[in-house]
Formats: sequence, structure tokens, C-alpha cells
Amino acid sequence: MKAAIVGWGHTPFGRLDMSLEEMIQAVTREALADAGLTGEDIDAVWLGNFNAGMVPDGFCASMILGADEGLRFKPAARLENACASGSAALYAAMDAIASGRVKSALVVGAEKMTAVDGPTVTRALGAASYQREEAGMSFPEIFAQFALAYQAKYGDPTEAMAHIATKNHAAAVHNPFAQLRKPLELDFCRYASDKNPIIAAPLKKTDCSLVSDGAAAIVLVREDMAGDFRRAVGFRAAQQVNDLLPLSAKDMTAFEGPRRAFAKAYAQAGVSVGDISFAEVHDCFTIAELLSVEAMGLAAAGQGRELVIDGGTGRNGRLPVNMSGGLKAKGHPVGATGVSMHVIAARQLTGEAGEMQLPDPKLGMCFNMGGGAVANYVSILERL
Repeated sequence: MKAAIVGWGHTPFGRLDMSLEEMIQAVTREALADAGLTGEDIDAVWLGNFNAGMVPDGFCASMILGADEGLRFKPAARLENACASGSAALYAAMDAIASGRVKSALVVGAEKMTAVDGPTVTRALGAASYQREEAGMSFPEIFAQFALAYQAKYGDPTEAMAHIATKNHAAAVHNPFAQLRKPLELDFCRYASDKNPIIAAPLKKTDCSLVSDGAAAIVLVREDMAGDFRRAVGFRAAQQVNDLLPLSAKDMTAFEGPRRAFAKAYAQAGVSVGDISFAEVHDCFTIAELLSVEAMGLAAAGQGRELVIDGGTGRNGRLPVNMSGGLKAKGHPVGATGVSMHVIAARQLTGEAGEMQLPDPKLGMCFNMGGGAVANYVSILERL
């Protein structure tokens, strides 16, 4: 039995004057109200949360239960899969519905990242790398290795990366949840400067996603129950592919884990990339979006630069990518990101995306990634 999305909630992303618990409970209440349900109607709950020392709350799934008295005594579990923790929670809930064990589920993704200083956040995120070989590397340094590998094999990607940053910031202007609703000029993103310093060559500040607080929530029910709700979004495909953890074990230009996840999702849905109306992809760094464009088959390996520079992933391009602003400008509270992507996609497909709305989208795709192309989740969604 497939699952259907029938309700959602979403905080703004950014530096929020809310605790982890307050964010979790706010989006829980919003999602339940949006679905027209109470806690009594939910069979089980899942939380996506990475943490790794950014807050002292290491045991936080039951924080959800405090949002509605009807949730008390319901099963609750926290899922962690680096920056794909939100999708891990979502897919676990979908599996429980498919098994017949539950008929309804609540999924929350949340992260509080601004309660500690920058070096602490950097160390926490760095824990998602292969410590035997990569300990002490920041994630900008890790994705700089992807950019350098791309440059060595195909040529300099930095012009395309600047176009990606500019596109995503322009899109975020229309997203009320986005952390940076501010357009950036192409030349500002293209060149290093005092305000746009090199973080890990060749990545500049404008190539890096944001440190953010935020949460998102989704109510799932069995697909055969979707008619009981005012609108619903279903899954044509939901695929997870994990690759090896060490960077040294992989061809970093191949993005093979994401590539395989996209291929499996297309096969499950019976579609090709040309059938997709829009995509939300994991642009933790602009090089990741460029590699994702190639991994999804929108451009051949090494040829994504021309597509991006020519506007092929813009609002009026072949496939609009990250019309929410992406992690780059919407923000990246790591445990919330996967759930947020699915909320954004559901809003697009139901015509509820406000100023972000695309004309008559049929199929939306989400790609959420943990680590250096290690945990890869691809969903293809449609309105039911």
C-alpha cells in the first residue's frame, strides 16, 4: 500500500528565536491542522534530526508528542542519515504504511544549528564524513574536492556555479520560508571579494549553503484513504541508494550514488527526465547542483555547465531546478531539508506555492543527499 501526503507544515528557515522542541511542535500542529486531523488520528511518528552536538537534545523524537495530547503513547523514532535525515524519516514512515502496520503517520524534520558557534557547527557537520581518512575536513573542503575533480576532467565549473547561485537566490525572493530572500548579481557570485571570500578553493561563500534553524512536517496516510482529504499528493517513485563512505573509494565526477538513485526512480515511475516538471535538488554547494543536473540525465557528464549557463535549469528552462531557492538560499537546517523538499513539491503540485508557483506542474522530483554523495534519496511525486 502506497502512502499519500495529505498535510504539511513549515517554519521559516534562518536564525530563529525558537528551540528545537518549539520548532518541532509548531510544524506538528500546523501539519495536523492542514490535514484536518488530531493526534488521535496518527498511528506513529518519525523525526529526522542530525544534531551531532549542535544541541544537547540527543533523544528528541518524543518531543513531537507534546504538540497534541492525542499523540501521547504513540510510537516515535528518530532517524539520522546525515543531511538526508529528513528523507530517512519520511521513507521509514512510508515503509510502515506499505507494510500495513500503520494507516497514518506524522513525519517531522528539524534542526537547530545557530545555538552554537561556527566552529562547532563545522565540526558537527564534519562528523558526517569518513573519519579514518577525512577527519578534520570541513564539508566545504570535501565538496571543493568534487569541484577540483570536475575541473581536472571536464574544465572549470566556477562560471556555472555562479549561475546556479544567482538563479537560486533569485528564486528565493519568492519563497516566504527562505532564509535569504535577496537576489545576488552574477558578477558578485562569479568573483572572490571581501564580501564573497574563498571558503575552500574553488568554492566561495556564494557557493555554500547556509547555517539554519528550521523544521517541516508531513502527514501521510494510506493512498486508498486520500479521497477523505481535501487534496493529496502521491509517490510515483521513492528510491534510496547508499554508496561507499570514503571519498577515496569513488570517482567524484561520476556522482554514481545519485545517478543510480535517479535511474531507479525513473524506472519505478515509468518516466524519463523529460517527463519531470520541476526538481528540488540537494545543492549543499553549487557544485552539487551541477553534478546533480548531470546525474539526473538532464545533461551528459561534463556538459551540465552549458545547460546551466544557458538557463536550462531556470524557471523557463527545460527543467526548473530549486525554484524554492534550494539549500543555497532557502537554507539548510540539515534534518529538516528532506521533509522541506517534499513540502515544497507538494505545494507546487497542488497549486499552493504562491509566488513560487510554476504553471500546471504534473510531476515533481526531490533529491536529498547525505554526505559526499553517500545517502541518496529520490522521490517522484504527483497530485492525486
